[in-house]
Amino acid sequence: MAAALRLKAKGYDVLLVDRCKRHGGRAQVFEKDGFRHDAGPTVITAPFLIEELFGLFGRKMADYIELIELSPWYRFCFHDGTQLDYGGTIEDTQRAIAAFNADDANGYAALVEESQRLFEVGFEELADCPFDRFSKMLGTVPDLLRLRADRSVWRLVASHIRDDRVRQALAVQPLLVGGNPFDTTCIYGLIHYLERRWGIHFVRGGTGALVDGLAKLMTENGIVSRLETTVTNVEIRDGAACGVKLDNGEFLPAEIVVSNADPMHLYGSMIASRYQNASVRLKRARAKLSMGLFVLFFGTDRQYPDIVHHTIWIGRHYRQVLDDVFHRQKVGDDLSLYLHRPTASDASFAPPGCDSFYALVPVPNLSANIDWTETGPALRERVLKALDASILPNLKSHIVSDFFMTPEDFERDYLSVAGAGFSIAPLFSQSAWFRFHNRGEGPRNLYLVGAGTHPGAGIPGVLSSAKVIDKLVPSVIA
Repeated sequence: MAAALRLKAKGYDVLLVDRCKRHGGRAQVFEKDGFRHDAGPTVITAPFLIEELFGLFGRKMADYIELIELSPWYRFCFHDGTQLDYGGTIEDTQRAIAAFNADDANGYAALVEESQRLFEVGFEELADCPFDRFSKMLGTVPDLLRLRADRSVWRLVASHIRDDRVRQALAVQPLLVGGNPFDTTCIYGLIHYLERRWGIHFVRGGTGALVDGLAKLMTENGIVSRLETTVTNVEIRDGAACGVKLDNGEFLPAEIVVSNADPMHLYGSMIASRYQNASVRLKRARAKLSMGLFVLFFGTDRQYPDIVHHTIWIGRHYRQVLDDVFHRQKVGDDLSLYLHRPTASDASFAPPGCDSFYALVPVPNLSANIDWTETGPALRERVLKALDASILPNLKSHIVSDFFMTPEDFERDYLSVAGAGFSIAPLFSQSAWFRFHNRGEGPRNLYLVGAGTHPGAGIPGVLSSAKVIDKLVPSVIA
């Protein structure tokens, strides 16, 4: 949607084709038994990237959507019963951290300072920079060496923080974009400063309301959409993308084609290999995919007012859980999860006196040998039991509606290869030039946006990928 708006502002006639029932790609909305659930991203950071899209057409974001700043940003619940509320001013956060380890209050300030240095390079300089030429990657090497980008996020956090529980909390951000904190490049440590600079927000009405606001802006400016329509092939003629073919056999001609599909699917199923260059074929062959997601959506006939909007519940064996998901390719005996309670900020998500939730559990993608017809229901029971015994007492007695998604649903609904939740993983070896390029690798007039291309997953990432397209595609000459 961001790419469509930017291309429209450059003078193009734009047709947006989406396989889903409503706009937004993975940012769908589910309604069941009077409860509403956002299916896609729920953490809004860097809201200026959204404001820019409205500004392209002389509009104000506030006339379309209402942002609510959250406090705290997250609550971390640890296996020993302790909790850490993260957010507010830096002094608020330092006081909360000092309750775990007094020295870590100063360590957190130092972590934020280092995060700012990462932000100034990784976000301000590189997030919307095209990496379609290796020379550009070479130009970033001095900065990456200076920032020690070879370190993992965990090593970055551990260099400043002593308490293991606080380390677990402050290293969690890579999981929100599909990465293992022990493997993901510390460039993603910039998220600490990103969050602190603009805060964390929620759109009243949910991410679906953000999508609706952007859809209204598109309609007002003449962008045409075709929903519940699947593109099966990008057609290539004389070495250039010239349009797309739909699953009903219809051909849609185009001067340029912008793909928001998982690049693994795009190059694996939508473009013949003879049109791809050696670089993209090598990336596909060596690609390491992000983990999968198990998402349990549920509603309760009572409210849990002590549960904040974003809760991250961390199990007893933090590293073992991640090793199970990312390396051993199994659903282990311990659990960690993210709990979303939108009714903490917006009562419209549930009937009066009720609460709406989803619990998101990192799991292996479909490259693992897991039978989700058995594992899905079993994991549902485990999640409910764990929450019932801890932060949602008597949950099993108060659930009145629920359903879940597994990696199989991500593969079927979103054509995500192996049901990966975030396309390819955010490893250093899969970043910038090493990631799938925003300019198609092979056919001319083909461009890529979304989680699998530069700069990566998350709302700031995918919106920045549209800014890269803005720099690559020339304006229409009147």
